[in-house]
Parts: sequence; structure tokens; C-alpha cells
Amino acid sequence: MIFERNDPVASVFLVQQGEVHLLRHQKDGNSFILQRAGVGNILAEASITTENYHCGAEAVEPSTLTVFSRRDVQTLITEHPDAAHAFVAHLAREVRTSRLRAEIISFRRVADRLDAWLTWNDAGLPEKGRWHRVANEIGVSPEALYRELARRRLNA
Repeated sequence: MIFERNDPVASVFLVQQGEVHLLRHQKDGNSFILQRAGVGNILAEASITTENYHCGAEAVEPSTLTVFSRRDVQTLITEHPDAAHAFVAHLAREVRTSRLRAEIISFRRVADRLDAWLTWNDAGLPEKGRWHRVANEIGVSPEALYRELARRRLNA
């Protein structure tokens, strides 16, 4: 765990290596993922404006994070227009990505989810060992994604 829900916000984290999930635990013991922060992602950037974290953060694979003081980040954004602009641009990209993921998840069929993901990611699928990440992003099991990819190979 990097931090837990309701911990005071003292730091801002940048993922240098690995993957960290923001998790919100439900009363029944299950949890859902609010963010999948990978290399180059700022973790829980919305916490810059709050006193306490609204969820927990857990490294799901060995990870390296750069830690910045929340106050230093706030000062940088407040006093330097270029930094504020860069932060706003980052947040705008995150909003677009979140909207896209919400739209992808709204499709019922794995094929439709994969088509939408491929349209957004012009480069196509990552290398075979990383397909499970695509499955996570489109909200299906890795097995369902593998079946869809096999079906497409057969029909090609």
C-alpha cells in the first residue's frame, strides 16, 4: 500500500516503473479500480486539491515512484503559469481517456470493446505478453480477449 483512504495528502506521486491502482473498497469486501497508473502517470492527481485521500493506492507489481511534496506542487502550479498550463493539459488528457474508457465499457460485446480500443490506439495491440493489460482496460477477462483475438485470426 502506498496510502490508504482518509490518509492525509502530503505527497504527489509519479510512477517511474510498474503499475499502481487506486482502489475503493466496498462494504462487501470487494474493491473497484479508479485508476491504473502506469509508467509516466501521476497517481491520484485530484488529491492535490484535497486534505485526505478518497481511496487507497496499491502497487500491483514492483514499482518505482518519484515523490513530490504536495505543497511544492501546489506552489509550482500557483506561481508558474507554464506549470499550471502543463497540469491543466495533463488533466484534460486524463478526462478524455476516462471518457473513452467509460464509452468502451458501455459496449456489451468484447468485439465492440476491442474495436473501439483499437480505433483509439492507432498502433494496434501491444506485444503478446501485455495483452492482459488491454483486457483490463476494456473491462473483460484476459481469456475473453484471447478468444476474440483467436476468432479474428480464424476469420482473417
